[in-house]
Amino acid sequence: MPAENAPVAGNLDDDDYPAYTMGRAADVLGTSPAFLRAIGEADLITPLRSEGGHRRYSRRQLRIAARARELVDQGTPVEAACRIVSLEDQLDDALRRNREMRRKLDGRGADT
Repeated sequence: MPAENAPVAGNLDDDDYPAYTMGRAADVLGTSPAFLRAIGEADLITPLRSEGGHRRYSRRQLRIAARARELVDQGTPVEAACRIVSLEDQLDDALRRNREMRRKLDGRGADT
């Protein structure tokens, strides 16, 4: 969670800053708070909690939730949509690491 004394303006560009309440997040996504609770229960996203215990969502979490909502709107059950989104994220991460390793290996070959 961001430092208490961090300047507010510094959080404006932070994709991980928990700026959205559950109600606002649901409005932005065009869904219900129940949908956000369901994807939280499926461990797709874990909202941060305010001091009062209220859920707070970041822009990154809203993008993930939006992808899950797309799948649900296409008829995919919530649990399956969450699993698909999680697997897509894992695949993207693996592909990114693969590209990085190839760049490193290509750079080593040029040195020899």
